[in-house]
Amino acid sequence: MKNKLFYTLVFISIAFVQQVSGQSEVKNSEEYKHHKSIYDRAVRYSDIGVAKNAIYNLLVLDPNDVSLLDSLAILYFDYNQYAQSLLVSLDILKKNPNSLVATEISAVSYENLQLYDKALTSYESLYLKNNNIYTLYKIAFLQFNLKRYNEARTSTDIILKDKKSEELNIVFNPSRNKQEEVSMKAAVLNLKGLIAKEEGNKDEAKKLFEEALVSAPEFTFAKQNIEDLEK
Repeated sequence: MKNKLFYTLVFISIAFVQQVSGQSEVKNSEEYKHHKSIYDRAVRYSDIGVAKNAIYNLLVLDPNDVSLLDSLAILYFDYNQYAQSLLVSLDILKKNPNSLVATEISAVSYENLQLYDKALTSYESLYLKNNNIYTLYKIAFLQFNLKRYNEARTSTDIILKDKKSEELNIVFNPSRNKQEEVSMKAAVLNLKGLIAKEEGNKDEAKKLFEEALVSAPEFTFAKQNIEDLEK
């Protein structure tokens, strides 16, 4: 399953200018305007190196503007530089523990860096803030990967009780050149099947994989999981 932010992070012209109530003396300075202009032009031409340098220069001029860090974290994240996006997001959370953007960036960054325990903790923190079913699915999947099967089962049961599980979809990548979209319900039933399989309950696992195929008849992973059980 592909990692993406669960809500839209729009790379607007420059976020921190819109968040400031009233222009400070620093923001009215020619030096600040100069670096902001460079940033705007770099974003327009997708020049990440120049855009990053511009933000760092702006941070030197206005180190207390957290929205500058927001823009930097998003910039690193958009270009898959997860170590950097993680470090910046952690700095943001020190200043603003309630930041949804920073919490999610830290969670996805930890996951991509294969620091799964910390990723799970961040996703759990995010879920407390956004109560988002996609976030809970990520939690369940990480709990499964960490062999915390009882917790993973509890998370999947909560998702299946939510009507949104039948309305929302998840994108999987069964091969390099193929994507398929299945319902959240199918994905969760497949995950429950994997939990049952790992616990040695093959009959229950097969039943759950078959239920996943009822919701998504072309679900490649559910089909493969049934085939694996029959080997």
